[in-house]
This record gives sequence, C-alpha cells and structure tokens, in this order.
Amino acid sequence: MEKSASGWVNGALGVVIFSGSMPATRAALAGFDPVFLTVARATLAGLLALGLLLAFRQPRPARGDLASLAVVALGVVLGFPLLSALALRHIDAVQSQIFLGLLPLCTALFGVLRGGERPHYGFWLCAGLGSACVIGVALHHGAGLPGAGVALMLSAIIVCGLGYAEGAKLSRRLGGWQVISWALVLALPLTLAASWLTCPASLARVTGGAWAGLAYVSAFSMLLGFVFWYRGLALGGIAAVGQLQLLQPALGLAASALLLHETVPPAMLAVTAAIILCVAAAKRFV
Repeated sequence: MEKSASGWVNGALGVVIFSGSMPATRAALAGFDPVFLTVARATLAGLLALGLLLAFRQPRPARGDLASLAVVALGVVLGFPLLSALALRHIDAVQSQIFLGLLPLCTALFGVLRGGERPHYGFWLCAGLGSACVIGVALHHGAGLPGAGVALMLSAIIVCGLGYAEGAKLSRRLGGWQVISWALVLALPLTLAASWLTCPASLARVTGGAWAGLAYVSAFSMLLGFVFWYRGLALGGIAAVGQLQLLQPALGLAASALLLHETVPPAMLAVTAAIILCVAAAKRFV
C-alpha cells in the first residue's frame, strides 16, 4: 500500500478507537476519582507497554529523545486524560466531544511548529471550515456550559495537540508503537506511585460499567489507539492525517448515545456530512 494511503488508513483506525474515549471516561468516572482514573489508566497501559518492549527486545531510546518522550508523556499520557476527566465533572460526554473539533487544527499548528510541515493555504481553509462546523454546533448546543468545563477541555486540547505532533515527529525514527510505549514507561514510576496513593479505600462498590470504562481507556485509548495514530501521522503527515480527528466528535457522539443514552444534537448529522467533505478537500491540498 502507498505510504500516504497507509497513513490515512492507520489514522482512521486510531480515530475510531479514540472515539470511545470520552464515553468510556464518563462511565469510569461513575466509580473512580478523576486523578486516580488518570494515573490508573496510565499505569495499566504502561505495564502492558513494558511487556511489549521486553517481548520484542526493543533498544532503549537515545538520550536525545528523552525530552520529546517527556513531552509526549505530559501531553497524552497525563495532561489530556486528567484535564478531560476533570472537565467531565462539569459537562457531559456529548458536550466534551464537540470540543474535539478544535483538536485537528491544534495538531496541525503544532505540526508546523514542531514537525516542520508547511501545508498549502488551501489546506488551512478546509481545516478551518471543518473546525468551524463543529464549533458552530458547540456554540448552539453548548450555550451556558460551565466555564470550568470549557477551560479544562480547551487546555486538554492544547496539550493533546502538542503530544500528537511531538509523538508523530519521533515516530519517524522510533516507530509508532515504540513511541507511545516508551512514553508510558517513562511515566510509569510516577503513575504507579500515584495510583497507590490515590487508590480508593474500597473497590467493592465500583460498578461493572466503571471497570469496563477503565479497561477501555487503559488498553485502547492509552495504548492501542496510539499504535495506529502515530503510525498514521508519521506516514501521512501530521497536519493532513490529523484532519481525520474532525470525524471523532461524530463517532464519539454516536458512542455516547449508544452506551450512555445521552442526547445527540440533530444538527450534528448535517455537520458530519460537511466535515467529511472538508476532510476530503483538505486531503487534496497536502
């Protein structure tokens, strides 16, 4: 398969996996504190990643790569999970998905700053229109959203965009699954200790749904999704493949409606069609 096409396929698989993250986080918050959920998911994913690195006898990253791995860890291992989990204490999963419309644009900007990419001006026009479609629904549906929830989600988007771009740049040398695995392992001493300190006194009352949410965000959102996502960004381009994230709110809204029985704005169906056109158009300019 052509390198660029392979990048888009891998990126699409990553987006599909990530689309379940916010509903799964919302479900997990029914039984766990946001701080414990953040460090527990990173710890479980880190232990899985350590097993993979040992099983495949991966060489240690160079000393010069440690700073970039730390940025990835702070952005996608700790920053986004914690900030989004805290935001979900103020807003529901449907409302949080709408904010993800800003993530592709944020990722593209960091792709320019950190990845050295220079997309065509037509790309920026399509990317801006796609984001505007989602933001328009956010403004219509989310009037009166709590300020704390908005601020936390916007902060989560910024650190996540940075983590995506930094990880994609590093994936060109180390490989996609190796980057997220080493970032998780780098954070493991901190997350393991924090998990022990913040663990609830009793887990007996934690529901099956909360355990399922924790399992999903640990194995899929924190590890498997990034295997495909970083490979996709590295092969197809950070700014270009990053536009696939515009589809994540629509997929996440469907998951929220199906799993959590939350209400999906009817306008999102029309917006989804417009977003698909914007993604297709942006692909033509890269």
